[in-house]
Amino acid sequence: MTKWRLIVDEGDPYWNMALDEAMLLLKDRGKVPNTLRLYVFKPSSVSIGYFQKVNEAVDLNVLNSLRVPLVRRITGGGSVYHDERGEITYSLVANLRDFPRDILLSYKAICKGLIYALAELGLEASFLPVNDVVINCKKVSCSAQVRKPNALLQHGTLMYATDLEVLAKVLKAPKLKLSSHRISSIYERVTTVARELGYRPRKEEVIRALIRGFEGALGVELIEDEITEEERKLAVKLKLKYESRNWNFKR
Repeated sequence: MTKWRLIVDEGDPYWNMALDEAMLLLKDRGKVPNTLRLYVFKPSSVSIGYFQKVNEAVDLNVLNSLRVPLVRRITGGGSVYHDERGEITYSLVANLRDFPRDILLSYKAICKGLIYALAELGLEASFLPVNDVVINCKKVSCSAQVRKPNALLQHGTLMYATDLEVLAKVLKAPKLKLSSHRISSIYERVTTVARELGYRPRKEEVIRALIRGFEGALGVELIEDEITEEERKLAVKLKLKYESRNWNFKR
C-alpha cells in the first residue's frame, strides 16, 4: 500500500499558513512526500480567501474586540472561523498527477476523506459542489485549493464543536446569506459534529476518524512523522509575509 506522511500539530494562524505554503512549494520541487497535515489554529483565528476584501469578509470591530487574529490564505474561497476548541483543519499536499485535472472532481475525491471520517463518527455526510461537505443539508466543512505545475494544496475545516454564535458574529458571509435566504438562524445553514451527534466528541477522537477516513478515501497508509528542516526554514521565512499588514489587508 502506498504510504503518505502524516503531520499532526498546531500553531498560530501565520505559522499554519506559512507551513502549508512551504509544504506546497517543496512538494512542487519533488523534495517532500505526499502529506496529510491535521492541525489546530491556536489561538482561534479567522482565515480569508486570497481574493477577498477584508471589509467584506469579516467584522473587524468584532474581531478586534474578541482579539481574534486574521490571516489571508494563498487559496481562494471564503472566510473561515477556526475555533481552537472545536475545529480541526486538514491540509493535503500531493503530486498533481495523483488527482483529477478537473478541479471539481479533485475536490470531490479529496473531500471523500471527510465523508469517510464522519462515517467513522457515526454520521452520514455528502459532498456539495463546489467544495462543501454537508450533513442534513447543513455545512460542516468547506475547503479551498491552489495548484502549482506539479503539486496541489487543498486545505479545509471540520467543525466538530465550533462555537457557531462566534462564527456568525465575526464573519460577514453568514449574515448576508441568512438575510438573502430569509433564514433567521445560522443553525439552519451550518452545523457541527457535536450538534449532529448530540454530544461533544473529543478532539483526539476526531483526529483518529480523520486519519482513518483519509486512509480509506485515498487508499493509502498514513505514517506519522515530522516536517523536514527545509520545510521549517522556508516556513519561518514565509511567516513574515503572513504576519504583515500588507499581505493580510492587500484587498
